Amino acid sequence: MAVLLRGTSAAATTAAPSSALLATTFCRARGCGLLLPAAPRLRRAFAARASAQPLEVCAKESITVPGRLGDCPFTQRVLLTIEEKHLPYNLKLVDLANKPDWLFEINPEGKVPIVKLEDKWIADSDFITQALEEKYPEPSLATPADKASIGSKIFSTFIGFLKSKDPSDGTEQALLDELTSFDSYLKDNGPFINGGAISAADLSLAPKLYHMEIALGHYKNWSVLDSLSHVKQYMKSIFSMDSFVKTRALQEDVIAGWRPKVMG
Repeated sequence: MAVLLRGTSAAATTAAPSSALLATTFCRARGCGLLLPAAPRLRRAFAARASAQPLEVCAKESITVPGRLGDCPFTQRVLLTIEEKHLPYNLKLVDLANKPDWLFEINPEGKVPIVKLEDKWIADSDFITQALEEKYPEPSLATPADKASIGSKIFSTFIGFLKSKDPSDGTEQALLDELTSFDSYLKDNGPFINGGAISAADLSLAPKLYHMEIALGHYKNWSVLDSLSHVKQYMKSIFSMDSFVKTRALQEDVIAGWRPKVMG
């Protein structure tokens, strides 16, 4: 198992016989590279978090480069949430081909991501992100209920098209229909799902779009149509965020991760 320590305030480098340990320090705000909360309340909240006990996060390890984060879009959703809330965290990378016994002790299903919050391990990205929003409401990433499902069918239609071996089965058109609907929504309501600010819905959808772009580009030589300009700009904007760059999977891992579904 490899362990990657990340924090919004400070990190110390140590070594363990069975772990590769990397340390990085983050201090930022969107667009300027610095953590500059706009209000005293946020400054106090961030200061308190900087000295707080880091969250423990267990995630899939890369299958192509040991010691790097793996290709799970649901894990990236969790990490994006933690990053955007400026929370310190310790990231434990797990080789899912050789799951350690301790993983089953904290999650009997042996799945990741899982996060330890207030001495309790929480599984499933839906529950994890909800718990983080409730525990750390500032800065808010809440998405209004009427917007929470925007773009939610894109991922399943992407998978259907990726797995398809029949060009005439309608799976490509199903994906295009969902992307076209999302493009129209962004045109009228964007640039993000909740308007001008990033929200939880974006942090859920963006990693899936990243997988879609890489997997379909590799296996189908397919890309989002230029006519879907709002979707393309949406992807470009989020994919370039510091938090996204820090938590994204390697392209080689995304390609390898989807290979069984394509070949199966």
